[in-house]
Amino acid sequence: MMFSKTTFLSRRALYLLGFLACAGLIAFALYLQHKLGEDPCALCIFQRVAVVALGAVLLIAGLHNPQTVGNRIYALLALVVASVGGSIATRHVWLQHLPKDQVPECGPGLSYLMETQPWLQVFQNVLKGSGECAEVGWTFLRLSIPEWTLICFALFVLLALFQLRNRRA
Repeated sequence: MMFSKTTFLSRRALYLLGFLACAGLIAFALYLQHKLGEDPCALCIFQRVAVVALGAVLLIAGLHNPQTVGNRIYALLALVVASVGGSIATRHVWLQHLPKDQVPECGPGLSYLMETQPWLQVFQNVLKGSGECAEVGWTFLRLSIPEWTLICFALFVLLALFQLRNRRA
């Protein structure tokens, strides 16, 4: 069956759908945390921050409904944020697949690091990972939360790339 050009969503609709997807991801993360007891590690929290930042970019873009130049700016911002989030998720997945004897030791919690170190040092320490980041909790279809998050960030990268080329207002 062939689709006509009128079946594709406008830029605004795609941005707003992307925002709703981000909101859904955060809602599900909070459900996992508060209802199922899956406490987030530091890398999980950084991925949540990336999802929230991406959601903010997509919401603002959807509300603004930019034309060609504005669309490219929002799409590039979304691409950068989704790529950063995907990089963090990739690091998390890598830590989860390390052999047990190569997993870094557990370090201090994120709140302690934030109180005692400059933010850039905190970011570097969190990306190094710790033993708690290597633990696999909840899974669906044999994929862990960071693996699903990585898939979502990859889809957001594709959305941003599509929006860069999308000529529909």
